[in-house]
Amino acid sequence: MELDPRIAGYSTSDESSFAYTSARDRWPSILQGAIADLFASSATLKDTEASAEAERIIEQFRELEAEIKSDGKLPPLWDDGSPDIADYNDELAQRNPTWLNVFWLFGECYLYRRIDTFFSRSVNWKGYDVFAQQKKSTCQSSKTAIVELAHRYKGIIDNPSPNHSELEALCFKEMCEICLWGNATDLSLLTSLTYEDIQKLQGSEARKAQEKNILVNDIPAAYNVLSEVRRERGTGGRVDIVLDNSGFELYVDLLLADYLLSTGLASRVILHPKSMPWFVSDVVPADLADLLLVLSEPESFFEEQNSKNSQNAGQTLTESEKTDLISLGKRWNAFQKSGQLILQENAFWTTAGSYWRLPHKAPGLFKGFQESDLVIFKGDLNYRKLTGDVQWDATTSYSKAIGPLGLGSGVRTLALRTCKADVVVGLAENQDEQVQREHGGNADPKARTWAWTGKWAVASFNDGKAI
Repeated sequence: MELDPRIAGYSTSDESSFAYTSARDRWPSILQGAIADLFASSATLKDTEASAEAERIIEQFRELEAEIKSDGKLPPLWDDGSPDIADYNDELAQRNPTWLNVFWLFGECYLYRRIDTFFSRSVNWKGYDVFAQQKKSTCQSSKTAIVELAHRYKGIIDNPSPNHSELEALCFKEMCEICLWGNATDLSLLTSLTYEDIQKLQGSEARKAQEKNILVNDIPAAYNVLSEVRRERGTGGRVDIVLDNSGFELYVDLLLADYLLSTGLASRVILHPKSMPWFVSDVVPADLADLLLVLSEPESFFEEQNSKNSQNAGQTLTESEKTDLISLGKRWNAFQKSGQLILQENAFWTTAGSYWRLPHKAPGLFKGFQESDLVIFKGDLNYRKLTGDVQWDATTSYSKAIGPLGLGSGVRTLALRTCKADVVVGLAENQDEQVQREHGGNADPKARTWAWTGKWAVASFNDGKAI
């Protein structure tokens, strides 16, 4: 706690914060979904001991839900043998919170860490991901976007333009914005562009309209750094991606990794997943293995979704679509086998604190980031942790808000974040108020409700290696 920013954080007791709604509405809903999943998973079991244990875990979920709804105190976590339990409980003792009056970031991390103890302390359910089926269904529902992107990306890889740095820069920008929004339409613009097309596109009204909701867009600065590294060394450097959601978002993150490796903007990409089921949809190592399996057998995966939804009946993959997806899977497997694409776990990502604690709590991980040429942080939670999830003024610079990862840290960061929580930094003077007016205003002038919707985004870069 002493390593965090000395500014008040967002609390679940603050009616003007999204934390208030999250604790009262979202958390109980998430627990109810987990209970439903366990009921479904245990319903067909013939193992009576596993079934009985599932019932006990369901009861633990119900007790947790009742605690939240009654604003009970957060009890110490049960020891499951992992060293982080002591850190959670030490911080819990210092805070002494109740569910509806807790620092939001700590409360959410505690929630998911506690859920994990239900399974880690079990006999028959160790390693069970209570959110896995939800991740799978979401990925299946993204079939159209997945197929479309595979086809469009094939057009880029099959038609490289090594002599057009403007095209490469634009492709990098589009790839990052797809990762930012999870948007499958933009890449279709890039399959047959000429140099003249680029100039037209960069000045078009359509592009200006599309980008107006990205309130801070530092993606070109990140590209310039990687391009300069490649020019100086004659080869690409190291890029790290701190992952966010699984399924379609992991898929587009891997497309970005592929593009970096294929263009030589990077010679190695290191992916950082969570080590346990986290915030419902965050990537765990099994999710990458599952995605590669999907790409190796796309027909059976998407046919399962068709059988569940009569509206999708008959919407089978064409031979060309299957070929595109299988080809992507083979590329990514090859990158893994060659050591160019690496999955690297670290327990730090599921600790309770902000990334202000990174140099102190995970010095090895921090040193690795100092050796990296760019660290890309994906998503809302990573942004909240980068900035400490505290009440910065919106005009605070990104470099200041990320503290020990900011100026002089030796770490280059690019945060790609669609806004789904209160904290926002790096905005121009009066930009916060302007966006709030565009959003429609609210009764409470303290509430930054526009930042809860996912309609706006930021892509913030800091060069911690700059002298």
